[in-house]
Formats: sequence, C-alpha cells, structure tokens
Amino acid sequence: MEKRSLYYWAKMYEGQLAEGEPYRNLKKTVTISIVDFSYLPSKSYHSVFRLREDKEKFVLTDNLEIHFLELPKLGAEHQETSDLLVKWLLFLKAESETKLEELAMSEPTIRKAVNVLEFLSQDAEARRLYEMREKALKDELNMVEGAKEEGRTEGKAVIVRNMLAKGLNVAEISELTGLTIAEVEKLKQQLH
Repeated sequence: MEKRSLYYWAKMYEGQLAEGEPYRNLKKTVTISIVDFSYLPSKSYHSVFRLREDKEKFVLTDNLEIHFLELPKLGAEHQETSDLLVKWLLFLKAESETKLEELAMSEPTIRKAVNVLEFLSQDAEARRLYEMREKALKDELNMVEGAKEEGRTEGKAVIVRNMLAKGLNVAEISELTGLTIAEVEKLKQQLH
C-alpha cells in the first residue's frame, strides 16, 4: 500500500512538467489514500507523511505529502463532531440512509454529495433527464459568456475606430490597448 501511494504521488509529481520545463515549476503534490481497513500501526484514523531529516526533524521540502485515512479507526467518539474531514469519512463509511441524511443535514457540501449519490442510483431515464438539464444549464452559461466576449470585441472595435480617427497609427494603438498589431489591423480592416 505504501509503495502504491508513493508511486501514485511520483506519477502526479512527474506529470507536472512538460519536456524542457524547469524544476522550479513543480508544485506541492498530495496523495490521499482512503482505506476501509486498518493499515498503519498508529491508533489515529489520519496519518500524514512528509520528507524530514532523521535527527533534527527539519523538512527537506513540503512538495511531498502522503495522507492515509483509515475508516475502521473512526470510533464512537468521532460520531458527534464538527470536523469536516471526519464528517466526510463518516459519509464514506455510512451504512444506512439515516446516517447519510443526518450528515447531509449538518453539512451543505455533504448534502450535495448525497443528492449526487441519489441521482446515480436512479433509473436510466431519470439520469438522462438530469443530464439534459445540466447540459442546458451549461449551454446557457456558454451563451452568456459568448455574449460578454462579443460585447468586449465590439467595445475594442469602437476604441480602435476612435483612436484611428484621432490619427494614431496601428503600432501606437497596439501599445495603448494591449492588442497585438495583427488584432488592430484586423479591426481596422473590419471598420473599412
């Protein structure tokens, strides 16, 4: 298990860089293993591993972080909690509709997860209708964003036209507006 977690971490870390990119572009990478069995000798349900120097315990880098969350180690003392991580683990561990409902009532993000879980267990027709609704919402958002972009383009055209009328050349307009010379030329051609 520890080798698998380290392997997954290494693949994610290595995958951040394209060929020729500098190492400074690497960002912190965290692997989280949620297991439904007791694995580590610790009594804690949450164990975190980092790269530390053995004797003086200073951290070499914070780029490596591996978490193990062991569901069986969540005991009765964790049932009534305000800790969001514990609530999510209890959600994953829940064995009854009652427990899911109880967790959903205490946390809006878990309510959303319960709704998705309910959706996934519906019949194919209900799922198709839900997906159609989601697609329609995304399409509407896309149309609004497209209209905003069109408005920005029209606004740029007005500004370029006014600058041209004042006698500014393409290079000056490019410098003042942040548009490329090619973009200014294209707008200039559209105006004529």
